Amino acid sequence: MISFLIGTIEEKKENLLVLNVQGVGFELAVSSNTLGTLPVEGDNVKVLTYMAVREDDISLYGFSTQEEKELFLKLITVSGIGPKMAISILSGMSISDLVLAIIKCDYKILSKIKGLGKKTAERLCVELKDKLDPLNIQQEPLYQDDYDEDAVQMATDTLINLGINKNDAYMLARANAGKNATAEEIIAKSLRGYKG
Repeated sequence: MISFLIGTIEEKKENLLVLNVQGVGFELAVSSNTLGTLPVEGDNVKVLTYMAVREDDISLYGFSTQEEKELFLKLITVSGIGPKMAISILSGMSISDLVLAIIKCDYKILSKIKGLGKKTAERLCVELKDKLDPLNIQQEPLYQDDYDEDAVQMATDTLINLGINKNDAYMLARANAGKNATAEEIIAKSLRGYKG
């Protein structure tokens, strides 16, 4: 198994990273979270990896942090969630938000993640809620119970219309949804923090 790779970033695009390791180009599927933390093309980087081997396919998945890799490994133990789906889930919100949503069994939030239906979200909570520890997450939790869901939804729709992909738009809106924040305030804050 390949545990990690150190190389030069050749290409970054949605959920894909191409890493040049001594002249060999490795293609890794990565989450939006990992993509957002990586430096620019041409820089050297260490990426933690997971190799999925099937009869007809060998795929590499990359992670910028050990926390994300560990959560990925837990996600793929849930029936109905394969590595590709796990990357989609990890792209749906920040790691701390995701862990708290699973622990709180917040199906409403989880089922908004692209490709994750209500039944799979419920199974995810049932199978993982007792296996996750929110205290192990290093980043500051952004998850707030007292935000306006309608304002977040309006802000998300507007951000999508501005050309931001669905998962990124929702993550941005969610992260900037303070108590009683209006859709306009969420959009303004999100655009200030968006690096494209």
